[in-house]
Amino acid sequence: MTAPLKARVTIMLKDGVLDPQGEAIRHALGGLGHTGVSGVRQGKLIELDLEATDPEAARAEVARMCEGLLANTVIEKYSIEIA
Repeated sequence: MTAPLKARVTIMLKDGVLDPQGEAIRHALGGLGHTGVSGVRQGKLIELDLEATDPEAARAEVARMCEGLLANTVIEKYSIEIA
């Protein structure tokens, strides 16, 4: 019997989309003496415990979740890892 799968979804703003939270983090790091950071992009990590046992079916289902709810695909991109 195959064990249920886990999915890890990483969601980031698309290139070219202003990231004010990332800029605030970069500025705060500079204020703490970490001057070698020239850019920061902040995102979200979502972990899902799935009942599915087929990795390809699980990936397709998680992609539908991303497209329908988890990511704003107008300004965000996502990647999916299945384990």
